[in-house]
Amino acid sequence: MEQDGIVVTDRVTKREVEELSKRRFGDMVKVVVDIAKGMMALGGELHADEEQILLDRGSSQNDLWGINIYHALPRDQWIEFDSMINIRPSRGNRSRSVENEELRLQIKEMVNRMIID
Repeated sequence: MEQDGIVVTDRVTKREVEELSKRRFGDMVKVVVDIAKGMMALGGELHADEEQILLDRGSSQNDLWGINIYHALPRDQWIEFDSMINIRPSRGNRSRSVENEELRLQIKEMVNRMIID
């Protein structure tokens, strides 16, 4: 465990995600994904904390995106694209959401591949 969260480079079980969510928010867990390196940090209090963990591991800020996972929802609905770290006017992202649909799809595919039942 790092700063009350974990870094996943391969796979994590849905049960582990549920346990992490119970420590903080109950029904959801905050996640920062590195779309270039195919890893994610989850379970922290703030997306900024998880972002820093990945930056310390060599991630590039441009590749990091914040999401929330509501583990009780069906997989096609469980990702919420909402984080302060997503506000990046220089990348054309002017809101807390991930506005680029292709990027959203990449994130969904990565998360669904890495979190196993």
